[in-house]
Amino acid sequence: MKYFLSGKHVLRHLEKPCVYCSSTDELYELDEAGFDFLRSCAIPGGCDSSRADADFIDFCISEGILTVDPVSLDRPLIIQSPIPSLRYLELQITNRCNLSCRHCYIGGTDNSELSITQLKSVLDEFEAMQGLRLLITGGEPLMHSRSSELNYMLPAYSFRKILFTNGLLLKQDQLNNLHVDEIQISVDGMERGHDAMRGAGTFRIVIQNLKLAVEAGFAVSISTMIHRENLTEFDEMEALFKSIGIRDWTVDVPCCEGRLMENDSLYMPPEIGGKLMRFGFGGGLHEGAVGYGCGLHLAAVIANGEICKCAFYAEHSAGTIRDGLAKAWAGIRPVNLEELECAKASCDMINECRGGCRYRASLSCGQQVGTGLERDLYKCFHYGIMK
Repeated sequence: MKYFLSGKHVLRHLEKPCVYCSSTDELYELDEAGFDFLRSCAIPGGCDSSRADADFIDFCISEGILTVDPVSLDRPLIIQSPIPSLRYLELQITNRCNLSCRHCYIGGTDNSELSITQLKSVLDEFEAMQGLRLLITGGEPLMHSRSSELNYMLPAYSFRKILFTNGLLLKQDQLNNLHVDEIQISVDGMERGHDAMRGAGTFRIVIQNLKLAVEAGFAVSISTMIHRENLTEFDEMEALFKSIGIRDWTVDVPCCEGRLMENDSLYMPPEIGGKLMRFGFGGGLHEGAVGYGCGLHLAAVIANGEICKCAFYAEHSAGTIRDGLAKAWAGIRPVNLEELECAKASCDMINECRGGCRYRASLSCGQQVGTGLERDLYKCFHYGIMK
């Protein structure tokens, strides 16, 4: 019997050898024997059962990793990733946007956007670095002047592609030709709360369009920011999102940056905002590791070509696209939980919370007042450490 690695799966060599399915976002760690066997199954001629034990083969078949139907694909190179591995890349392709949301941390925009040449360079290098998830963001990424060209480049890459959008431009014709695995849409309340943040009439359009995305077969997730005008709407949002078939619902608090500093009446203090962070469901977007804080496997490329550890740290560049993604990644230092005030206070929740958002922890409404080692008080209230 000949076996073939499924066309939906790709081998990656991260801290440990793995097989990854971009369509389901499932990552399986392997031992060296299992990895070598699947590598032999990834060639056009496939492999035979004599090279692995029956239980492993049965598991791979049950999970859809192996198939008996011939598969012939140009597979990406398998090389050892950097350590820590760069698994998630936030690619801010443009600052342009069709909204002026009252909480946007980018604030005013300079209409910067990455060129197609820059985008291809980043995508090629992310693939070579064994990347798993590409987070296509903005601004509004569908406002990029050559977004259709980027869209038609995406199928050449084996990582998961996630489009972050405000949802207003997602029409049926576009959904029919969109080459992403998941769409994350911002919904900041029911009609009253969402429109208070994003503009009158936007809620109804967004809900209509996200339903179209679900009906078109996309995995759809939602991001919601807590603010003063949506405080009573979370139970209703949860019921609505579950009824529609939303994959993941992420609830967070906006950092007091950009336009939120001009609209500080919407700002929620930790004792209120933190408790509402209990809402949400699904697996979320970023995984970490015991002993390390947020962003262990994440970097961001900003619309001006700078590379940093996440978009909030746009002013703290680790390099540029011209320098290369690998070089910039080597200069981004992981957050060690032992260094944080949380660890010094012997917090029992530190490995579950992972210190929360390091950028938010250092802020006092737009002013960086700390070292970044402070507690994220929103997470303290979220986990009940503070009452």
